[in-house]
Amino acid sequence: MANIKSAIKQMRQNEKRRARNRMVRSSTRTAMKKANILIASGDEQEATDAVRQAISALDKAAQKGVIHPNNAARHKSRLMKKLEAAK
Repeated sequence: MANIKSAIKQMRQNEKRRARNRMVRSSTRTAMKKANILIASGDEQEATDAVRQAISALDKAAQKGVIHPNNAARHKSRLMKKLEAAK
């Protein structure tokens, strides 16, 4: 455990950030999973909407620094490729 005042504060901040990042990462993964399931199901309109929401979630996560921008770009590209192949 930290003894220095600034280190104690930094630990509190890290815990808050960790909780926030976990929430964003989890919701992003859920959106991607939902999009993949709908692409596989064959419902074109719902799959398109789900992919759009997943891309938005990925962009927000990258903007907040939760995931690397290249990671978001890679997942967006793969989602779009799957969507186009399903059409």
